[in-house]
Amino acid sequence: MRIGLLGTGPWAQAAHAPALSGHDGLDFVGVWGRRASAARELADRHGTRAYDDVDALLADVDAVAVALPPDVQAELALRAARAGCHLLLDKPLAATVAQGQAVLDAVRKAGVASVVFFTTRFQTEPEAWIAEQAGLGGWFTAQAQWLGAVFTGDSPFAASPWRREKGALWDVGPHALSVLLPVLGDVRRVAAAAHGPADTVHVVLDHVGGASSTMTLSLTAPPAAAGAAVELRGEAGVALLPESSGGVVPALGRAVDALCAATRSGRPHPCDAAFGLRVTEIIAEAEHLLRPSAGDAPGDGRFMRGAPTAQR
Repeated sequence: MRIGLLGTGPWAQAAHAPALSGHDGLDFVGVWGRRASAARELADRHGTRAYDDVDALLADVDAVAVALPPDVQAELALRAARAGCHLLLDKPLAATVAQGQAVLDAVRKAGVASVVFFTTRFQTEPEAWIAEQAGLGGWFTAQAQWLGAVFTGDSPFAASPWRREKGALWDVGPHALSVLLPVLGDVRRVAAAAHGPADTVHVVLDHVGGASSTMTLSLTAPPAAAGAAVELRGEAGVALLPESSGGVVPALGRAVDALCAATRSGRPHPCDAAFGLRVTEIIAEAEHLLRPSAGDAPGDGRFMRGAPTAQR
């Protein structure tokens, strides 16, 4: 499969470009970026071509991988889908529900495959654990903590404008939801959301199967406290999300494999654009509850859907 990369920032450099250039099943055709000089530098490093015109790159490939801020990703995903390109997208799918819905509509109209890269879902040990816990069922409650030190440590993402604007809810909230939803089922209602220190937020979720979960999300945790953890409690006892023995590049390679499989089979992957949209809807509702001017009673969940959709 011929694939191009849209984006040249730290995530593209650390994850996407190495994964695409090192994947045996891909022809890494080229790179486009909002800064032409950065695109040339990244392309040279990985032995491929830099494109000045994004539409020229879309015309030369079967698929694109996107490593850009969510609002920019949504706009370019629309163009790529309409050009007939399969999509390897990053989380969050978009910066608003409307943008995410537009991406999904374009994917469905064009008949292209899509995979959204929720890192944990493509790491070997966590992926197997998620499938095992989903098969057990009977879960009563869950706690998910995704604590980053992006703004308090030495992170290449500290200068990211969209992370500064949207905070942990939008950056690491999708990671937590990508684990909770396949195990506990779709979210029927965002029951509560509250601010913690700096950008930290606490979110309480009511799932369609009757379980409840809490998410504590932060990009401003002390470096010594940073990390991710998920604990489930239910009829089977207590289960803890295992750590992954692999890095982000192998995980992204598995996401590429998933996209290739979806293009061949025509069957959507569980982490497709529809799932990405559902995660965006839940995050947007939590954001609504966090606004001081929301004016609604906490937990009204008015933007939530009544029917399960997390596995679309």
